[in-house]
Amino acid sequence: MLPLSPIHTLAGRLAVPGDKSISHRYVLLGALAQGRTALQHLSPGADVAASLGCVQALGATVDHVAPGQLQITGWGAAGPSSPTAPLDCMNSGTTMRILMGMLARYPISATFVGDASLSGRPMGRVITPLTQMGARIEAVNGRAPVTLAGGDLQAIDWTTPVASAQIKSAVLFAGLGAAGTTRVSEPAPTRDHTERAFPLFGLRCEVDGLSISVDGGQMATAPAHPLRVPGDPSSAAVWASAAAALPGARVQLTGVALNPRRLGFVAALRRMGARIEIVEDMVLGGEPVGTLTISYDTCKDTTINADEVPGLIDELPVLAACAAFGRRLEVRGAEELRVKESDRITALVTGLRQLGVSAEEYPDGFLIDGHAGRPTGGRADAVHDHRLVMAFTLIALGASGDTQIESAESVAVSYPAFLSDLRSLTR
Repeated sequence: MLPLSPIHTLAGRLAVPGDKSISHRYVLLGALAQGRTALQHLSPGADVAASLGCVQALGATVDHVAPGQLQITGWGAAGPSSPTAPLDCMNSGTTMRILMGMLARYPISATFVGDASLSGRPMGRVITPLTQMGARIEAVNGRAPVTLAGGDLQAIDWTTPVASAQIKSAVLFAGLGAAGTTRVSEPAPTRDHTERAFPLFGLRCEVDGLSISVDGGQMATAPAHPLRVPGDPSSAAVWASAAAALPGARVQLTGVALNPRRLGFVAALRRMGARIEIVEDMVLGGEPVGTLTISYDTCKDTTINADEVPGLIDELPVLAACAAFGRRLEVRGAEELRVKESDRITALVTGLRQLGVSAEEYPDGFLIDGHAGRPTGGRADAVHDHRLVMAFTLIALGASGDTQIESAESVAVSYPAFLSDLRSLTR
């Protein structure tokens, strides 16, 4: 149980942790590559730890140099070892889905398992294309545990049924070991970290609008220089949303990945009345990186429609929390939220109501009416979902009374230092 009391405002300067999505891809590519990959500022969360544990079980060597710094010696041309136990992906859907694609080319058998949340999430959307490529996969109702037997793969031309960077990446990783050219097309732009990471490991891919192609038979090689992971935009969005919600707040966030496909929350917060300045400082691994400065300004109502959702789906809970303070926010076309770590639509709306927020649930989204009055605080259950812990914490900061958040320990999935960073910004 996490007890929280209202604060006056937020102010200060903060470097957010390494990006989770990029960290996963660097870890998996480092395991696939020939040679030793040095990584810096890796995400400290439990999700990335799951990827590290899985690649070690498959024969990659992981040497921890310092907090957030490690070296991975990949299996390269020798291929992975057959795992002696199920690969535990814990709570990480990214680990399970992309790793399935990565292993599909090899003549080994592996079983993928996860916690209760991950075991309830749909894997069929990855199983179907990998099966068409030639992998043999067993699962019950398209969910974990999943057993995969890899081998000779054939390239496919695949259109993802939903806009999902995880599906896209799983098929592209499989395509690296398939005969022919694999093409993946998506219905809307999603995170392109895989496409940006491949060239760092000597892998060719071609991007043509919403279609990405890779040739089979490619071998990944470790980068000659260390790769530094830029700061996580989803973590930055928490503090940006809090600064937009609390009068007098001003927060500066440094070293943040400014990938255009990760900044949907910035556009949404600006429409909601926040003042946001962006300064690009450098490029790391093909990713623009810089500083965000967010200040409270005005309160405006807005709508987030389906075409925006892929670019800010992880940030929707904190945007909802921000709207609870004097704004009306309607979100539609976000039914994908129902198959995240929790049913994020139901759990979010339920928790916000418990904290005194006027919230309505839709089949594909929600409505937050921040004009109905200041949140009261109270007791809310984050249902072991790290994104909801952060959203409910934001409500607690500006509520009229104290708040208690159940299952708050799950914030460590992506942001173990969340509470200490909160204390550093509290005024």
